[in-house]
Amino acid sequence: MRVLLDTQVWIWMRQAPKRLSGKARRILTSERSELVLSAATPWEIAIKASLGRLKLPCSVEEFVSTRAATTRVTPLPITQVHAVHSAELPLHHRDPFDRVLVAQARLEGIPLMSNDQVFKAYDVEVVWAS
Repeated sequence: MRVLLDTQVWIWMRQAPKRLSGKARRILTSERSELVLSAATPWEIAIKASLGRLKLPCSVEEFVSTRAATTRVTPLPITQVHAVHSAELPLHHRDPFDRVLVAQARLEGIPLMSNDQVFKAYDVEVVWAS
């Protein structure tokens, strides 16, 4: 299964795996799963850390690079098509990072793993993380 990870899910994988449901943990640890990580995720982490909304045990660069290496993720860049599509989505939610994830999930045909109920408002397949 190919799955696009919400930022919160990616952080929980290492820092709070018990917050994830059994189904989510099985998908995240399966050798047959392809875990896709949007470029929006390290961007969101960097912004939240710089604003003091996210406390990290190390620098943003170290946090992102070590976790990317140990969670075997496939990076997904943000393309112009993703950016334009995110702006065309209904304004159910104004968070630009979540909107990019919705656009990427829809355009790439990948389910999005999240715990954020806001994604229910969008036409996107969600694998609930908890």
